[in-house]
Amino acid sequence: MNAILTELGVPGELQAFFQVTDLVFSYGPDSEYFDKDFHRIPATSNVWMAGNDLTREVVITYSAMEAIAYLTLNKHRYSRMDTLAFVAVGNLPHDGQLQWMRSAWLKKKYTLVFGNGLLGRLADIKVAAGLADRRVRLYWNSPNIRIETENSHHEFAMDNLSLNVFEKAFGIRSGIRTHKPIRFDTFLDQLKHNGKQ
Repeated sequence: MNAILTELGVPGELQAFFQVTDLVFSYGPDSEYFDKDFHRIPATSNVWMAGNDLTREVVITYSAMEAIAYLTLNKHRYSRMDTLAFVAVGNLPHDGQLQWMRSAWLKKKYTLVFGNGLLGRLADIKVAAGLADRRVRLYWNSPNIRIETENSHHEFAMDNLSLNVFEKAFGIRSGIRTHKPIRFDTFLDQLKHNGKQ
């Protein structure tokens, strides 16, 4: 067991599920590092994975630590952890990662766990579109966000942009759900806050 995770409130069974010893998570040639004072997440074309390859549900996050925080705070939603796989894509979702997930896990249930901020909502759109085999390009067109696909484009106010708004505007129904914390930007922020109490 890891002392930092235990202090944050991550139970031993979840640490075992994620096979945590130290807080260095491998994305192939790149790694994510976590400690009390810092968190370094790579921008990579590889992924970090945990859980069951023969899964029914794939939870996609931006970091391994976000995956651990998400399951710690939402274990009550999952009666069987052996039906879950977790994938972290790093700071910038890459088309190659999405193609690999699409081919590795055909017809699986996906849950996206990215932050509440603008970058998290843009990651929701990029990943969901990629899993639905739709390429999107995202542009900052102050004060709006411009999103282009092969056939069309739309501009959205930053405050109103979400995966649901994107799908309605482009006529896409991915069936992919998102899960976000209520009062925090990320589940890791919530876990750290809870650990200080």
